[in-house]
Amino acid sequence: MLKHSLLVKLCATLLLAFGLYTTAAAHGETASYGQTELGVMGEDQDVSAGTVTAAAVVADANGWLVVHRTDSSMKPGPVVGYAPLKKGENIEVTAILTEEVATGDSLMLMLHGEAGGKKTGIFEYSLGAKEDGPVKVDGKLVMTVISAQ
Repeated sequence: MLKHSLLVKLCATLLLAFGLYTTAAAHGETASYGQTELGVMGEDQDVSAGTVTAAAVVADANGWLVVHRTDSSMKPGPVVGYAPLKKGENIEVTAILTEEVATGDSLMLMLHGEAGGKKTGIFEYSLGAKEDGPVKVDGKLVMTVISAQ
């Protein structure tokens, strides 16, 4: 598992460095935004320490990596963690989980923007709100789904 994790991190770094990063969107679809390809890359992982990490996130503006619960419907559920992002490439982004996540639970790692909020740098989103809401490209959420180990 450690070798696999290191290989994923190395590949993500190399792909980002060469501008070939593809978006990990719903069901493996690619969404590109102008010349910048937005995306979230993550893998199944142990969350017993109360954190979840995205290997790489590409954002077109400052924003948030948001961790939603999800299920077989692949719709975003309640937020269980978030971490700030800078515009551009973000490697090894770790969010602290705000509630317990059990082994086998599905988590959606999603790119959210900073727009629409009243305070810059303060995460203001709640499910369905417009403040600090999800980033969409061609109507598709920029996200990936992982399984808690």
